Amino acid sequence: MIALIQRVSHASVCVSEAEIARIQQGLLVLLGVEREDDQIKADKLIHKILGYRVFGDEEGKMNLSLRDIKGELLLVPQFTLAADTKSGMRPGFSSAASPKDGEFWFNYVSNQCEKEMGQCQLGEFGADMKVSLLNDGPVTFLLQV
Repeated sequence: MIALIQRVSHASVCVSEAEIARIQQGLLVLLGVEREDDQIKADKLIHKILGYRVFGDEEGKMNLSLRDIKGELLLVPQFTLAADTKSGMRPGFSSAASPKDGEFWFNYVSNQCEKEMGQCQLGEFGADMKVSLLNDGPVTFLLQV
């Protein structure tokens, strides 16, 4: 399982020109699911997403997590994160989870994050989404478990 996390001042998702999700200060998380992913990997990734210290403390050091600042979370499914880009000029998706499994694990992660955070904004699985964000920093990390 792969998460590209971005510290944002704000972010939103539109589908068919209609805004379906919006957050202010927090994390935009693009989530990719691979074939071998399971609950153990999902739980580890959730723990990292919510606890990863990417927000500045009073001294400006990255010592605070999303939980610490009570920030907002926007999860967006993105199967292209599971692409094999090692050879050729076209990505391969043999390591990506099937759409059925990808949707299951995206829903699992979003439900668990919502239980822990109280609220979680979501992109739409399988939709053509337009994602807008103001990356704060910029601060972006690739988390893999």
